[in-house]
Amino acid sequence: ALTTALGLAPLLFASGVGAEVQRPLATVVMGGLVTSTLLTLLVLPALHRWFAPKAEAPA
Repeated sequence: ALTTALGLAPLLFASGVGAEVQRPLATVVMGGLVTSTLLTLLVLPALHRWFAPKAEAPA
């Protein structure tokens, strides 16, 4: 995700011909990358911990 974000960074700051198309596209893709990365790193482990079967204590 980091390399894709770095690759799209020039599109975010473009000002030449076609920038009116490139900038919104890069914004949406970068937003999706940030959202999916945060969900993968924070929400999925929390859901796994919440729904995973509890281990029984040894007797």
